[in-house]
Amino acid sequence: MELVAGCYEQVLFGFAVHPESEACGDHEQWTLVADFTHHAHTASLSAVAVNSRFVVTGSKDETIHIYDMKKKIEHGALVHHSGTITCLKFYGNRHLISGAEDGLICIWDAKKWECLKSIKAHKGQVTFLSIHPSGKLALSVGTDKTLRTWNLVEGRSAFIKNIKQNAHIVEWSPRGEQYVVIIRNKIDIYQLDTASISGTITNEKRISSVKFLSESVLAVAGDEEVIRFFDCDSLVCLCEFKAHENRVKDMFSFEIPGQHVIVTASSDGFIKMWKLEQDKKVPPSLLCEVNTKARLTCLGVWLDKVPDTKESFPPAAEPSPVSKEQSKIGKKEPGDTVHKEEKQSKPNTKKRSLAGDSKKAAKESGLVSTKKRKMVEMLEKKRKKKKIKIMQ
Repeated sequence: MELVAGCYEQVLFGFAVHPESEACGDHEQWTLVADFTHHAHTASLSAVAVNSRFVVTGSKDETIHIYDMKKKIEHGALVHHSGTITCLKFYGNRHLISGAEDGLICIWDAKKWECLKSIKAHKGQVTFLSIHPSGKLALSVGTDKTLRTWNLVEGRSAFIKNIKQNAHIVEWSPRGEQYVVIIRNKIDIYQLDTASISGTITNEKRISSVKFLSESVLAVAGDEEVIRFFDCDSLVCLCEFKAHENRVKDMFSFEIPGQHVIVTASSDGFIKMWKLEQDKKVPPSLLCEVNTKARLTCLGVWLDKVPDTKESFPPAAEPSPVSKEQSKIGKKEPGDTVHKEEKQSKPNTKKRSLAGDSKKAAKESGLVSTKKRKMVEMLEKKRKKKKIKIMQ
């Protein structure tokens, strides 16, 4: 098990986790050991995602870097987007979905690292996306004040819902029966079967991260030191606890045999691991912490021993309840407008080359080496300078 965290200082940290029990009593005290630091990006890190083999990071430098956690080496970089990478999500070991400020959502083959589909998803920036547990649907939000539903079986848009404000987080529940949409400090809870809001929770400060701890319990962190657990059915705050000395930037939760753990990262530089109690009204107990002395931005946990049964998206040939779910999500509410499919940007087949496939690989969207990427960046800067001189 390994914690990975990105920061404003352009570094990816890796810490090996050693679960241990103290000899006296039942109190557990885990230890974190620094494993690596990697400085591949040329700007601050903005997103991280993990599957059973790879860690991928997105940055304001508009690139996605891939790290092989088994071999502990950099695997390459993906260079399709032309804006800050805002979100990265794996589905199993076969697919990665990325969103960025250029308004694109890209679906990647996580074996060959080819761009399978590039969709112009939002008129503004893509701020967040979440994949349904079935792998058949995804939700995205952006700066165009819309919540969009995607049919991942066919790789196309399903519905667009106007939500009147810019949401910055969307998250499916573990069973996919409900989802939450975050607008500043407000949490709207939607039910999949009705596609309507069943309740709203208001946090004290702007929300930076949410994680479902169960189908009905939601952990909420924001621009404050406190983390709160809310019941999505009763809308009641079950408990709150001071987690850090500064705002909490990201959270990650996972389960291993006999343990349910939540990990938190803060602007104070600390990464902390907490043991969750069965009764979520009881605050979690601290297992371990480490001070990175950096301004952390994103967080992930690599679980090398956990088998991943979700290999890929369901094939289009399979009968699926997507059409039913789309009709539910597509229901109109007073003041809302729902639109059907929009035109999508076709994937550029030229932008699928792997490094070494051709001399043009460094200029195309696919897997490229760090050295090639830096050379391309230098050439682009020179070209821009020449254009400016000509215009003058």
